[in-house]
Amino acid sequence: MMHGQALIDRLGDRLAGLRGRLTPNAEMDKITWFRAGGLAEVLFQPADEEDLAAFLRAVPEEIPLTVVGVGSNLLVRDGGIPGFVIRLSAKGFGQIERTATGGINAGAAAPDKRLAAFALEEGIGGFHFYHGIPGAVGGALVMNAGANGVETRERVVELRGLTRKGEITTFLAEDMDYSYRHSAVPAGVIFTSAVFEGYPEEKAAIKAAMEAVQNHRETVQPIREKTGGSTFKNPEGTSAWKEIDKAGCRGLMIGGAQMSPMHCNFMINTGTATGY
Repeated sequence: MMHGQALIDRLGDRLAGLRGRLTPNAEMDKITWFRAGGLAEVLFQPADEEDLAAFLRAVPEEIPLTVVGVGSNLLVRDGGIPGFVIRLSAKGFGQIERTATGGINAGAAAPDKRLAAFALEEGIGGFHFYHGIPGAVGGALVMNAGANGVETRERVVELRGLTRKGEITTFLAEDMDYSYRHSAVPAGVIFTSAVFEGYPEEKAAIKAAMEAVQNHRETVQPIREKTGGSTFKNPEGTSAWKEIDKAGCRGLMIGGAQMSPMHCNFMINTGTATGY
């Protein structure tokens, strides 16, 4: 059983000056796209970067912190998440704007699809693939999210975040040692924004590329189901879905969890799945 209010009370005055929202025993199944899982002992939604920094300085390092995004690629166990779960809100971390040098500065809570839409509006090419990623910028930075043959590492230039001690830190893309669905983000760092660069392109061409991404998703992926997207990374030299299919697991169901008959690397919650 989670005792979120007891954790808040224990820290008392340490948390008194925070402007963000503290929610004890928060229901994570209301956040994740799987619509399954237990409670967060305390969910903290900081007002902005300054508020997040104050929180990090206030919370003793022995208390576990877990950072989540929009919940599109997250499975929470029924036993819940101890300590604090930090979720950046679009209000405080969702800005998207042009930089003085013509790039794009995007907050970590900005949806990937909105980043793609902004690039379209500005006539900046190279961001169409984000139209097909149901996550937010922060997650894309950590996992080098990609789709349709393009990855985050090809567009990101500089990353900004906070250390576990609440200190602002910046990285260049080459510092991240990006590879397939991997980055070398230092332990404890929470990304708050990043600068991206694309290239000039006709809006009609960008829109066509985005529509192709969407049409592909609707044709081969169960995007209207309760799912976290692709479940397993591709092994070297093959595709995860091919190996799952060869193993006879297309459509496999255990309880309310099923490997989608439509795309067998997508695990879906048919309605009664749990995070046991």
